[in-house]
Amino acid sequence: MERVLNLTLAMTFATGLVLIGCGDDDDSPKDAGGDAKDHDHDGEEHDDHGKDEDDAGSKEEMSFFVSSDTSKTGNLGGLSGADARCNKLAKAAGSKLKFAAYLSADTGDDDAVDAKDRIGKGPWYNAKGVLVAKDLDALHKLPSGNADLFLTEKGTKINGQWSGSPTPNEHDILTGSTAEGTLREGFTCKSWTSEAMTDIAQVGHSDGLGPMMSSDPPFNSWNSSHENGGCNDTAPKGGAGHIYCFAVE
Repeated sequence: MERVLNLTLAMTFATGLVLIGCGDDDDSPKDAGGDAKDHDHDGEEHDDHGKDEDDAGSKEEMSFFVSSDTSKTGNLGGLSGADARCNKLAKAAGSKLKFAAYLSADTGDDDAVDAKDRIGKGPWYNAKGVLVAKDLDALHKLPSGNADLFLTEKGTKINGQWSGSPTPNEHDILTGSTAEGTLREGFTCKSWTSEAMTDIAQVGHSDGLGPMMSSDPPFNSWNSSHENGGCNDTAPKGGAGHIYCFAVE
């Protein structure tokens, strides 16, 4: 009787060990599945992070700049020559957009050319992707020039009256225009073909500043501040023959 009881207890104990072992086997796949799920989740987080980095690194394409090159005289080769100059600089900067120079021109008849009609509809962004103006109306309502906004296609400032500026002063930008972007008749170096001292051009201030860093009108105007010293030399009064270039498409 005692022998039977011992045998029964031994069999019961052995059965318990088997059941415990089976329970461990059932738990293992669950743990593996859980780990796999966690790895998938980590992968998703990594993808999202990559997307955020791409978004943060994107910026608007350059569609406005002040020409980094200069012109000794007011003879720019006419409007076509000025446009070609803009597009050459834009292409060198990596742009595939088409640009036009912000210049008005005399035609000798009733078909005067206004700068505002040559540059598309906007919006326009500088070389750093900062909005200059959303449309023509906003552009011509800008309160002043701005050295930090009116940048070259290289993303650099034009020398001017701003604090810390290098010399010489070159902030006089050729426009031949009124503040509204229309022709100022007789102030276009004869439609940008003259090198004569007796001819003159209207200019704007890219930094919106005058002598002693004055921001009073008309020094503040980006497109119609004053006339230059003559079409034979763009340097006197603070120029270098820079022009504004806007993307038209």
